[in-house]
Amino acid sequence: MNELVSIERIAAKSGTSATDGTVVWTLAKSIWLLVNCLLGLLGVLFFPQLDAFLVFLVLTAVTICAGHSVGMHRLLIHRSFETYRPIEYLLVWLGVLVGMAGPIGMIKTHDMRDWHQRQSVCPPHPSHNAGFLKDAWWQLCCEFKLVSPPDFVLEERVKNDQFYVFVERTWMFQQIPVAAILFAIGGWAWVLWGCSLRISVSLIGHWMVGHFAHNRGQQGWVVKGLPVQGYNLPSLGLITFGENWHSNHHAFPHSAKLGIETGQTDPGFFFITVLQRIGLVWGVRTPNSEPEREGLVRI
Repeated sequence: MNELVSIERIAAKSGTSATDGTVVWTLAKSIWLLVNCLLGLLGVLFFPQLDAFLVFLVLTAVTICAGHSVGMHRLLIHRSFETYRPIEYLLVWLGVLVGMAGPIGMIKTHDMRDWHQRQSVCPPHPSHNAGFLKDAWWQLCCEFKLVSPPDFVLEERVKNDQFYVFVERTWMFQQIPVAAILFAIGGWAWVLWGCSLRISVSLIGHWMVGHFAHNRGQQGWVVKGLPVQGYNLPSLGLITFGENWHSNHHAFPHSAKLGIETGQTDPGFFFITVLQRIGLVWGVRTPNSEPEREGLVRI
């Protein structure tokens, strides 16, 4: 299969309903978030060190930009560019270090949310339409369980990949080698800032960007007929590494370039461009690489 063909992994079947479901509290997600928040807070209160703060900034930038935005989102989920398998593994592993889920779990969560948002009616959980505080609780500590969900069909190149299978099973433990290196160099201060605080800030920040990017902001595009639209969040390009241009992403989900207009800062695409220039990335897709989505209207 051509790597650059858009992948549809969600297949509805007889009886599938996008709305018949329940928001269920998830103990593991809650404990993971709570523990990292508490340990991160301990780091801030008891180890207020400049070097630890710089470790936090650098590791957060690397894992969110190269890992989550480029490796997980634009490469593994949308296949918006191609690269060598070892480079792909490295980028996706950095994305796992963000602390949200394993690679397969990230694909399923993302694709199920997008499938919900393409239906005629989208429930409040996948549409981020439950109000600020309730949405925070739902997204960070709960899951939306459908009574009769569609089938999730993962492509063979991921499903049968031993690296992805292993990392999926051990994604929380992937923090251990990072924590060990940080402890050896900077002690508990670097561990608490570089792991726990980084994870908690990344999880909460990811939710907040998703919440606002589906509720309010600037729109460059609308996809007619869909119950959920994306919104751009101007001025947040640097700290979100381009993930703030969500109206653009809804319009051109295949594109590796999210900041598509003049002045729309997209560090993630800049990183992809650097990799392309040194020969590590090719086949980079942009908005014009595929025909426009049905119902796409320019505002």
